[in-house]
Amino acid sequence: MGYIVAVCTSPKKSMRKKNIGTGQLVLEHGLENDAHAGPWHRQVSLLALESVQKMRDVGLDVNPGDFAENITTVGVDLVSLPIGTHIAFGAEALGEVTQIGKECHTRCAIYYQAGDCVMPKEGIFIRVLKGGTIKVGDEVRVLEQ
Repeated sequence: MGYIVAVCTSPKKSMRKKNIGTGQLVLEHGLENDAHAGPWHRQVSLLALESVQKMRDVGLDVNPGDFAENITTVGVDLVSLPIGTHIAFGAEALGEVTQIGKECHTRCAIYYQAGDCVMPKEGIFIRVLKGGTIKVGDEVRVLEQ
């Protein structure tokens, strides 16, 4: 079991996201008011705070949302979760892992600063199976593996 440490959105794609603290996951859509939400398999992105710390350890001043992830977690080994795993967030919301990592078609500012970026290798994506309110401090529970 882990916890949500940030809930992040952005109005446009290709930009860092801002921690809004509380958000609404919408069934088969994603995080309300986020540019990446929509009817596809990558509705919501997650990255572990442990992955953010790897970039801090090489000298970058980065925080949750800087990798364009919607939900930053702590205490869950996200990258080890197989596709199809169900994850519960807080009291209501439920998602299903649909993709591990992603291909970066363009190099982001973080890549140019550090020579690497964790999101393509350690970020995961889910689709929303059950909507609900999520907030910083909510439990993150892996239900199926």
